Amino acid sequence: MMIDSLISLLAFIFTLGVLITVHEFGHFCIARYMGVKVLRFSIGVGWPIWKRQSRDGVEYVIAILPFGGYVKMLDEREGTVQPEELKFTFSSKSVYKRLAIVLAGPLFNLLFAILAYSSVFMIGVPDIKPILGEPRPGSIAAECGFQNGDLVVTVDGKATPTLSDMMTALVDLATAEKVILVEVLPEYDVLYKSDLARFKKEHTGIRKRTLVLDNRVTNAATIFDDLGLVPIQSTLPAVIGQVLPGEAAARAGLQPGDRILSVDGEPILDWQHWRRNVELQSPDRSLNVHIEREGIELLIDIKPSYRRDRQGKQVGFIGAVAESQDYAHGLQIMVRYNNPLYAVGAAVRKTWDMSLLTIHMLGRILTGKASLENISGPIAIAQFAGQAANAGAVAFLSMLALVSLSLGVLNLLPVPVFDGGYILYYLIELVKGSPLPEAVQNFGQQVGISILLLLVGLAIFNDFSRLLG
Repeated sequence: MMIDSLISLLAFIFTLGVLITVHEFGHFCIARYMGVKVLRFSIGVGWPIWKRQSRDGVEYVIAILPFGGYVKMLDEREGTVQPEELKFTFSSKSVYKRLAIVLAGPLFNLLFAILAYSSVFMIGVPDIKPILGEPRPGSIAAECGFQNGDLVVTVDGKATPTLSDMMTALVDLATAEKVILVEVLPEYDVLYKSDLARFKKEHTGIRKRTLVLDNRVTNAATIFDDLGLVPIQSTLPAVIGQVLPGEAAARAGLQPGDRILSVDGEPILDWQHWRRNVELQSPDRSLNVHIEREGIELLIDIKPSYRRDRQGKQVGFIGAVAESQDYAHGLQIMVRYNNPLYAVGAAVRKTWDMSLLTIHMLGRILTGKASLENISGPIAIAQFAGQAANAGAVAFLSMLALVSLSLGVLNLLPVPVFDGGYILYYLIELVKGSPLPEAVQNFGQQVGISILLLLVGLAIFNDFSRLLG
């Protein structure tokens, strides 16, 4: 638990550090290109823990609080400027140049997302086929006619080659207050599990059907549960395939090949049943586990460790992985592009899709069509970063890309204190031919700060609600 928390904290600080640096570097580069003198480049805010003065007069700073950063430029509104340096001030530049400087921060975040996604697609992204299991009885999906083995081909006309694509499309439509047309191929788990091309050739136009999914969801984070959709899962036997060093399973003496027969006298049916027993285990209580090892039955006690799942709930964890099965491998897909141009193209599409999803969700939250519970704060981001760091390079790069594009999109919102607020001011200046009065800009700043504080407070409240819930 302590190690998981430390990993989450370090991953969170690293994530913020990288993405804030990228954002501020955008402002920094374009400001200097436009002929503006930069006085300070700071990563973090508050008391400086490191600083250095360069030969060209820029002070580089790393501050103690990693919740922001800034580029301080020469500006006569903030102090006396020597006459010979007036041409190097930010305010002396044309409105187009000031717009470019302000836009550069969010755009660099979006470019970083494209770069990170490009790397991910070249390394290879493990995913699974978008095949559904039996929908929950009485759920929306069951009422709409979904069946066990349905392969989701499109969602509202958008192709869904992987489960991630399907989930992204559904989340984007989750709170849109419209029916969702889902095209499926039935019984895919039975017919030609690993040969989609053959299946499509023989069954497209004959067995394919379109389902109308009634959309009554307000929380995108729980869309699958709310709709009653269940991804297909192979029934894995409760046999240990791998034991992670130093975790509870290893300490108790579990070994690869051990078959779990019962827990506290309750017979174990399959791996999912065993996993639920571990995750629901109460703190500070051991499991009495009956196993079979090479034909010999043994009893061992295991005291699970604890960690947070994706919803922030505390669950039991022993550090054991199921024995792999051919069927499970048949569901897996590796999305990889060996050609860098194809990888960049896929990354641009991914960044575009996820940016639109972010904008749609923000719009629905603001109009009351989506739950405020969709807003997450620093605790949730830290948990997300920690989980991604534990999952490997691909997961961590994907997380960096997602947070970076979210940061870019949020900063484009027309709210004073965000870059989008300044962009709004400059667009108004272009239309009216002169800057907004300073009193109006200051009032806008106060409103923006109030909105920001409300959002941060709500996000932290949601984080703690998930932790305590």
